[in-house]
Amino acid sequence: MILRAFPAGDRAAADEERALTALDTLDGIAPRFLARGTDDREPPWVLISRLAGNADIEPEDPHSWATQLGEALGRIHNANPDTAADLDTVFNRRGYRARLSGPAADIVDNAWETEILAAPLVLTHCDYQSGNVLWENGTLTGVIDWEGAARGPAGYDIGWCRFDLYLLYGEHMADVFLRAYEQAGGTRTHNPLLWDLWTLARSHRTVEEWVPNYRDLGRHDLTAAELRRRHTKWTQELLQRYRTSAPHQP
Repeated sequence: MILRAFPAGDRAAADEERALTALDTLDGIAPRFLARGTDDREPPWVLISRLAGNADIEPEDPHSWATQLGEALGRIHNANPDTAADLDTVFNRRGYRARLSGPAADIVDNAWETEILAAPLVLTHCDYQSGNVLWENGTLTGVIDWEGAARGPAGYDIGWCRFDLYLLYGEHMADVFLRAYEQAGGTRTHNPLLWDLWTLARSHRTVEEWVPNYRDLGRHDLTAAELRRRHTKWTQELLQRYRTSAPHQP
């Protein structure tokens, strides 16, 4: 079992209970909810089952690793829609419109009503990236940190994981992930470039804050300056691609 404790007033324990109760392990890919503290006089906590494996962002075979990440997300997005029926939407959680900033923000904002809000809603993890996935002997064994789970466009998770893979290994591995996701029957997303741009607009203010996440898992090269450099580089590349494919857009 794993006991997760949170600061006083944090809603994460209650959110994880709601999410894991709805998920009911997704055939073993998610932990099982066991108990939660409800005494307001003590810090919130949640007790969940322990999944086998450990986080690993330095795999021996990055291609297989990225492929399995895509296949697992396909399973999540293919979950019965009723699984997410009682969950909030990403637009009321981490994906709210006011969070947009940086060079990609205007493009995403202009597409907000017509493409982002119009996309079908699926079960989204909302922080699907390599640090929230467990591995054992090169095999993906589970996905953790479900307190943010919500209903949202598939592209929300896809773009987030692709950017994580870009930071770690470059765009090629992000493309390997996307191909595996689609081959696994994941929800096909129209205009994937837009979802990548949405991720960059959501992370523009905060990418330097991710240093401890990568450092603690062995990637000491991803300093604040390097994360910002890679964020800027991919933003510029994707904006150029967007303007080339849609020259009528500003």
